[in-house]
Amino acid sequence: MAPRAHMSSGRLSQGLLLLWVLLGTGLCHMDTVTTSFGPVTGTSPPTAMSNGTAQLTERNYTDITQDCWVYFVNLMRNVTTAELCEWKVISRPYSELQRCLELWADNLNYSYPNALAERYIFQSHHRYFHNCTLVEHPVYLDPPEDVLLAMIIAPICLIPFLVTLVIWRSKDGKAQ
Repeated sequence: MAPRAHMSSGRLSQGLLLLWVLLGTGLCHMDTVTTSFGPVTGTSPPTAMSNGTAQLTERNYTDITQDCWVYFVNLMRNVTTAELCEWKVISRPYSELQRCLELWADNLNYSYPNALAERYIFQSHHRYFHNCTLVEHPVYLDPPEDVLLAMIIAPICLIPFLVTLVIWRSKDGKAQ
């Protein structure tokens, strides 16, 4: 597959990934064991819906995108279960899938994004990333009591000083 100079919807696929993650069904649970991603685990590519009058371009795109899916599944075999939710690890296979789908759509003058490409993206999310969340929500804790006490007392002690300073400066101004 040749590299592409212009990527018109790279942000779209990342947006789809973020949307899918936000609408996902839970946190990143790593207690399930996934040892292989073969036909037994249901990673077969989604099939294109044909209404009987499908054009040659659509059939060609369908056949080629199955190769994109197989390549993606092959890349994902190198990703361990513990790494499935780490963007640094999965960004390359995910981007390769998106790039392949978009490149062949452009080469065949087929619209992108399209229903078949979206099914492949959703299939990848369903099989690999369904337990990931976008960001772990930080737990906010109260500061320690000594820090909290200092933050409360400092302004209280500063107020009488500032009032005294203002009164003292205003008396000097009148004397001049």
